[in-house]
Amino acid sequence: MTTPLDQIAPAEVGERLRLAREAAGLRQAEAAESIGVARTTLVAIEKGQRRVRMNELQQLAILYRTTVNGLLRQESVHVDLMPRFRKMSDSSDDAAAIAVQLMSNLAKAEVELENLLGVKRSRNYPPERPILPGDVRAQAEQDAQELRQRLGLGIAPISDIVTMLEMELGVRVYVRRFDSRISGLFAYDDALGACMMLNANHPRDRRAQTAAHECGHFISTRRQLEVLHLNEAESSREERYANAFGRALMTPVRGVMQKFQEVTAGSDRLTRRHVIVLAHFFHVSREAMVRRLEELRLVKSGTWDWFVANGNITDEQERQVLGDLQDHDLHKAQADRPTTLRLNMLVGEAYRRGIMSEGQLARLLDLDRIEVREIFDGLELEEGEADGAPKLSD
Repeated sequence: MTTPLDQIAPAEVGERLRLAREAAGLRQAEAAESIGVARTTLVAIEKGQRRVRMNELQQLAILYRTTVNGLLRQESVHVDLMPRFRKMSDSSDDAAAIAVQLMSNLAKAEVELENLLGVKRSRNYPPERPILPGDVRAQAEQDAQELRQRLGLGIAPISDIVTMLEMELGVRVYVRRFDSRISGLFAYDDALGACMMLNANHPRDRRAQTAAHECGHFISTRRQLEVLHLNEAESSREERYANAFGRALMTPVRGVMQKFQEVTAGSDRLTRRHVIVLAHFFHVSREAMVRRLEELRLVKSGTWDWFVANGNITDEQERQVLGDLQDHDLHKAQADRPTTLRLNMLVGEAYRRGIMSEGQLARLLDLDRIEVREIFDGLELEEGEADGAPKLSD
């Protein structure tokens, strides 16, 4: 398996090492001693006459107060989403700024590690669909159906929209805890690609709706940044489109009609049990499910308001109806970890190959060493199996 070190000419690596050494104010003899070689060997390395070994490169990076990534990368990731978000009038508060910085840091760290490991993230982005004059809800329904067809979903429910966005489309999705007043963020950058961050403080069904809403922005206005606040009113055509797209993506018309008929068969009224079963099937909130039924005229307008005025539909009632069928929230368990699952794998691989040290990874991810060690704890089984594990084909 090739590494970035193999992909750069020895003379180029040597020149970078020379510049880093001089910037650190060190003599060749000092650098040579630090890696246990003769000064003439270091001279040969800097001239490109002898290829530096990875363990030597790692030691020199520490000595020169830089990183292996900084020495090897061909293109640095100079992306800061914060200035662009600051231009948004509704996202100037401290909570939004903290959330934006978190997403920006996670995305940049992920790209840095991808570059270092020679990993190219696949992007399977659908074509952008500009919002046209006319009924934005009708267009959103059509565009959501088109995306479903592209992904081969048909009218089936989406059980895990985070995995779908990340694995099927190549969107960078992070599920993290931040201020509960913010549901999610979306940004697109040529270097990073499409990025979303969802609030792990919110229930899973709420996060699914937020992800579907942000997917609407990804389809229609992907170069416009967004900070989605909780229960934000539809203040523009773009927001109406995104909300309608999210509903259509999670609860497709034909699928809802078909399942509604099955669930309510033999009944002349909508019960709490009906709502709970339908919401569970489509992985959306109970309110979102009833609102969708109203929108499709399967129940009378104001049905949800009636439920609210008459005791609502409670979590306890949901537990009574679903029992063990309730969805286990996998992503919430990961939200307290210092990085995402995919980022953990990249971190572990960079460390396993000896490309970056524990300290270098901690600096890259803005973590302390204890948090980095917690990432490594989950890699012990893989390390134990490494010698006997089947090799990947070339």
